[in-house]
Amino acid sequence: MIWVWATLIAAVAQTGRNAAQAGLTASVGTVGATAVRFLFGLPFAALSLIALAPFVAVPALGGNTVAYAALGAAAQIGATAFMLLTMRGQGFGVATALMKTEPVTLAIIGAVVLAEPLGPARLGAIALATLGVVLASGARWSRAGLRGIATGVTAGALFGLSSIGFRGALLSLPEGGFFIRALTVLVLTLALQSAAMLIWMGLRDRRGLCAILRMWRQSLTAGALGAFASLFWFIGFALTPAANVRTLALIEVVLAQLVSGRLFRQSTTALQLCGMGLIVLGVGWLLAVTV
Repeated sequence: MIWVWATLIAAVAQTGRNAAQAGLTASVGTVGATAVRFLFGLPFAALSLIALAPFVAVPALGGNTVAYAALGAAAQIGATAFMLLTMRGQGFGVATALMKTEPVTLAIIGAVVLAEPLGPARLGAIALATLGVVLASGARWSRAGLRGIATGVTAGALFGLSSIGFRGALLSLPEGGFFIRALTVLVLTLALQSAAMLIWMGLRDRRGLCAILRMWRQSLTAGALGAFASLFWFIGFALTPAANVRTLALIEVVLAQLVSGRLFRQSTTALQLCGMGLIVLGVGWLLAVTV
């Protein structure tokens, strides 16, 4: 049950991180707001690992671990780019629904790359919850062009590939409990992503880089929440196939709909209610066959 609680904690923390990043976008730009989660998350993760090192043996990094982490880091950056491209060309509901197809692609990639068993019960639960997201999004699919659908599905697939890379890195470590392995891979991943973003922004977006440094207080908040959320995602990945983690995370769609209805008085259609019901059934089915 640890992976269940870790996933729920990660989903809540990610919501806070997204809110903090959204507040920075107007000041530092989209690329700058994306970079904040890596650049300002790394110090928190690194200091945590340094503090634990005298008490817990830190796993040694091998070539496979670095390769898997690099795959996850690069795929996550690419997925973010396709996500932003989709949101710019499509409505929010369409973009969200397309990207939430991630658990399906994740399950398939995991079965191929990591040889993780993909039984009919797991696949059925994942497909049911994903269908629920499509319905709950309230998307107007008549407005979705083929290009937008392609970029959205690509974003979801790349997010799935990034999760596979992170789980592969966690499983390739030779020793250590799930927490120290998660923290070690988190530091490695954030270091790789920070280096990539620094090089990119140094060459292409120096203004955004300077803006991030000027707003370091707000950036620290987003970075801390991002590192905290990522740590618990990685704990989940260390304990169960990534598809299970990302499918359970779909429950946040239901919570978001409930919050928007309560706080912002946004109406919910019968089709959206049906979609939320399918998400709950899919998540419940997944837990029944995995826990």
